[in-house]
Amino acid sequence: MQPRSPRLPFANAWFFPAAALYAAFLLPWSVLTLLGLVPALPGLATSVGHAHEMLFGFALAVVAGYLLGPQPLRFTLTLLGCWALARMSFLLWPGSWLALGSAAAFAVGLAWRVLPRFLGAAKKWRNQTVAPVVAGLGLLSAVASSGFGEAVDRLMLSQTLLLLATLMFFMGGRIIAPAIAGYAQSQGWRLDSRVQPHIEGAVLILLGLALLLNLLSWPLARQLAGAIMITAGVLTSIRLLRWQPWRCARPDLLILLLGYAWLAFGLLLFGLGTLLPWLPLSAMLHALSVGALGSLTFAVMARTRLIYRFRDAGAQAWAQPAALLISLAALARVLPALLDRPRPAWLLLAAGCWSLAFLALTLLLWRCRDAHPDSSRGSPEH
Repeated sequence: MQPRSPRLPFANAWFFPAAALYAAFLLPWSVLTLLGLVPALPGLATSVGHAHEMLFGFALAVVAGYLLGPQPLRFTLTLLGCWALARMSFLLWPGSWLALGSAAAFAVGLAWRVLPRFLGAAKKWRNQTVAPVVAGLGLLSAVASSGFGEAVDRLMLSQTLLLLATLMFFMGGRIIAPAIAGYAQSQGWRLDSRVQPHIEGAVLILLGLALLLNLLSWPLARQLAGAIMITAGVLTSIRLLRWQPWRCARPDLLILLLGYAWLAFGLLLFGLGTLLPWLPLSAMLHALSVGALGSLTFAVMARTRLIYRFRDAGAQAWAQPAALLISLAALARVLPALLDRPRPAWLLLAAGCWSLAFLALTLLLWRCRDAHPDSSRGSPEH
């Protein structure tokens, strides 16, 4: 009998620490740059550069780590190298051919490994939506690295945030629903509303329509897009409430639910900011980009590696409260804009809270590092 070949290591063992470190150091650095407190890298000289690295640097690394699953180590390190080169070239030479080429190489490599899994294996259309979302994220990352101008960059970033909201809605629901159902069973009660396919399908369609309308410059199209996003936020809130979050007492589940609440709130603010000119839309978007994206990526990275390493999402409980710092950072970006208060001190508070949260996550990921790099015990969420 021939011995079994060793299982492939998960890509998240490399991408998650890289994403956490990047979030902990570079994104706060960009805030300090905007305040004139540190030297400015060319790619971070404007708020557009800050948003670019938030979405295409940090968020895409998390997406890659989570969706790639087990991969040959050589491929994982090559793709991680493309991501790192794309980050360095955008920071130092934004709009250069090197920035475009490395971003495109990373996008192609990610799509090559992820798209067939969802287009070929998935039978329901809702499950197949991951494929066009990932393809869209890769395409937008390349376009936004091409230096077409600030107007195009802002449109690409807005579209990217909607695509990430779609992915957070879908993948977050697929993680939260079974996790709460299992918790409910262990506590002696039953969760009847789990995936909620009708709500899931409706929100996916609404967000797809919002993506299309957001491309149009007509006033009516913008108003329709705003109304659609508000509707999507309301339906996301209903889905969240039907999971009965008040009955959950486990910190790891509460962090996931908090991130999903930020997603619902962020969609509402995005829609309202699109409809109401007096609301500062750029500030409203931080509910999605900091609150939802930050909280959900923190929770998913921690949960995935804890289950892989310890078979227990509640292990290393000291790290869970650090996720609350992300919500504080989001509030420090959204509330001052709503209250029309001076912002520099609030920006520093948000940057500090964000950085501390992801430094704690980096330490957690280090403690969850593989004891045997050539083996893979798998994760129930892959």
